[in-house]
Amino acid sequence: MKNDSWSLALKIMARISGWIAFPVLIGVFLGKWLDARFQTEPWLFLATVGCSFLISMYGLVINAVREFKKIEDEYAKNKEDKNKEDKNKEDKK
Repeated sequence: MKNDSWSLALKIMARISGWIAFPVLIGVFLGKWLDARFQTEPWLFLATVGCSFLISMYGLVINAVREFKKIEDEYAKNKEDKNKEDKNKEDKK
């Protein structure tokens, strides 16, 4: 069970890191390329980095909400199982 929690934590960390790194890297390279192509330095670079930041924040929020939902569901399931066990113990008495 201990390894499962570590692997789950590493998966979540990798997913969140990806949402931070990849959109920003794409925004940086795309912005530099667009600025060089249209000679608009630094405006297109700033616009693409700003858009990539917004995309990153959106992805982070969606992933965080999804993970919180999983935690809530697991907590509710564990609480329900505990209540059933307690009821069974009371019935046996």
